Amino acid sequence: MKNIFFDQTQLISTRMARISLDCPSSLPGIPLSVLSVPMENKYKCQQCLQVLRKPVQAQCGHRFCVHCFKQLTSSGPKPCEACHQEEIYEEPMSILNSSEAFPDNAAGREIASLPARCLNQGCHWTGSIKEYEAQHEGRCEFERIQCEACQASILRTEKDRHNERECEARTLNCKYCKMIFNFKDIKAHDEICLKFPLQCKDCGKKKIPREKFNDHSRTCAKSKSACPFSEVGCKSVVENGKLSDHEHSSTMEHLRLLLPMVLSFARARPEVSGPGEWQEDSGLSLYRAPEEGDAMGTGVAASTQSVNALENIVCVLNREVERSSVTLEAFSHQHRLDQEKIENLSNKVRQLERTLTMRDLQLSETEQMLRELQFCTYDGIFVWKISEFSRRRQEAVAGRTPAMFSPAFYSSKYGYKMCLRLYLNGDGTGRGTHLSLFFVVMRGKCDALLKWPFSQKVTLMLLDQNNREHIIDAFRPDVTSTSFQRPISEMNIASGCPLFCPLAKLASKSPYLKDDTIFIKAIVDLTGL
Repeated sequence: MKNIFFDQTQLISTRMARISLDCPSSLPGIPLSVLSVPMENKYKCQQCLQVLRKPVQAQCGHRFCVHCFKQLTSSGPKPCEACHQEEIYEEPMSILNSSEAFPDNAAGREIASLPARCLNQGCHWTGSIKEYEAQHEGRCEFERIQCEACQASILRTEKDRHNERECEARTLNCKYCKMIFNFKDIKAHDEICLKFPLQCKDCGKKKIPREKFNDHSRTCAKSKSACPFSEVGCKSVVENGKLSDHEHSSTMEHLRLLLPMVLSFARARPEVSGPGEWQEDSGLSLYRAPEEGDAMGTGVAASTQSVNALENIVCVLNREVERSSVTLEAFSHQHRLDQEKIENLSNKVRQLERTLTMRDLQLSETEQMLRELQFCTYDGIFVWKISEFSRRRQEAVAGRTPAMFSPAFYSSKYGYKMCLRLYLNGDGTGRGTHLSLFFVVMRGKCDALLKWPFSQKVTLMLLDQNNREHIIDAFRPDVTSTSFQRPISEMNIASGCPLFCPLAKLASKSPYLKDDTIFIKAIVDLTGL
């Protein structure tokens, strides 16, 4: 039983060792300078002489990084150099063999708890070796790495920007023809790229592909060329788009240029009549006898040449007339199209004006609703702040704005809708002597669910801003008055206190008027609702 137990234990140990050594790890030991404390020799790898990373203990007792140990034993068992140096070499214990090594978890835990710091300049990270490996190593923003393409040294955080914008060896797609080039070659490619956009200097059109630029130059309406009648003396150089206009407007000039040529052909044409011919010379009619056959042949050839020239001129003129007719028809067709477009655009403008008017109306209603919601209350208590009192009272005295309405307020979310009406120069019996304050019942959305007539007690107050003596007036609604019946219009007739407050109490240094502002408070008794 003892031998069997030993064999099983050895098998499990060997299997554990193989599992650990087979774990993928391409990193050697941790640099010594990462440690914040002096390193003990028991934590040093005997191969790379750095801090052990995933320590493995050989059967001789020496420790190695798993990476270093795998490199040492990759070609088979090897003698331990540390044993030689310490003069304790002894076979077979000093033979490094992957099947005899095992992970040293105890040393690993001790190393993981050692204090560490970051080596990169500018980084102030500190922690343990375990935290360094798991959270910081290979992630530090201040770590300098080498670009694989151009071999430049860059900060890790700048890697993406360097690869996209700075790397001299980066590859780019030509944004015009989509071909792939090295960055250093892309500028040379732009000089020959068939899709590269060019600009016509004549018409100013941009983004013309290089492969189509020659075709554009030939058809460009702004490109200039010599008049087709330049061979007969027309010296005009006109834009391609205006060539037809030039030919049409210069028809007479072109005919005058053609006339000497036609006359020269006419003079050179021999007029054959019978056996001889008449020749005009300086206004005298002279008869010339028939010559030899070669002279007659020369005359016929000259006559044929003159006729051909005249036919060519007639053809040119016919083409010009046809071109003018086609141009006129095209202008007429374009004019009809333009009229239709103008009519369509006019209709769209009228439609947009109607839409804009509706939007303005909706915006005005929305703004009014927002103003109401800004000051709205739903508990029957409302405080009305009235600023610029002096200016408003002057407007009331002048008759421009005799009355003011407060924002609406409610007895509850779905209750009575109410507001206040204030006369800054008084109304009725209080005109010119008192502030007149009235209570108004307004038409609400839930009036059908409420009890009518309105019968709740109403208290009106002018607030003393020193909080000493408020001016108070209260009343109970007259249920027979139309002012408190269910509203059939936007608001009922106002009812309240025409002699609410003497204007004398609002003189200078009045506690009710400060910073040119007064406060009015309304309280609706909600008992019974």
